[in-house]
Amino acid sequence: MPPTIVLVHGAFADAASFAPVTQRLLDQGFTVRVPAVPNRSLLGDSAYIRSVVEQIDGPVLLVGHSYGGAVITVAGAAENVVGLVYLSGYALDEGESLGELQGGFPDSDLAAHLVYTPFPMDGAEPGTDVSVEVDAFPAIFAAGIDSADAQVLAVSQRPLAASAFSEAAPVAAWKTKPAWGVVSSADHTINPDVERFGYQRAGLRGIVEIDAPHLVMRSHPDEVVKTITDVIAELD
Repeated sequence: MPPTIVLVHGAFADAASFAPVTQRLLDQGFTVRVPAVPNRSLLGDSAYIRSVVEQIDGPVLLVGHSYGGAVITVAGAAENVVGLVYLSGYALDEGESLGELQGGFPDSDLAAHLVYTPFPMDGAEPGTDVSVEVDAFPAIFAAGIDSADAQVLAVSQRPLAASAFSEAAPVAAWKTKPAWGVVSSADHTINPDVERFGYQRAGLRGIVEIDAPHLVMRSHPDEVVKTITDVIAELD
């Protein structure tokens, strides 16, 4: 029984960011789910994705893009997860935060173009949303895709709560589950060396380098689909 493929988006994006990959996988007959990640906290987002996974009957392959990589690192501890695939992602270690992993490397171009906006929280002090400057978004986050699509993505981005950057991962699922990774070597959102380091440290079974920008699943959907289907074949 092939696993259900659960595609997990990252910060500043939503489930539609996987649309080209989703369509290709559906056309090949795979069962696919693309949940909306709340982007409120690493622990909360991971718990939500884990709840989605645990309600699926049968094995699950988790595919996480960018911040979604951190999410699957934690959510992937669910019993029915049989593998992890990181796309331009953060492979956190147990006890490590996004900020700590990124802090060991030079900043990407993204760092100078972030916007911080307060948002209300029930019964608590306002939180802080992090997003990307709309004018900088196409070149930094959505390079390599149609300019009109990039403009739409820029004004419809899903922010990430700032607190997510400092939360430590309570578990690293790659320690107990087989995992693979894609490095976007032309990434201007995450320093590609952050991706390489996390993958190599985790001892991933396979690491593919694609000369692609951050939204690799939009700019290079065929290569991403091949990576996913190759992983499924290896799991069999």
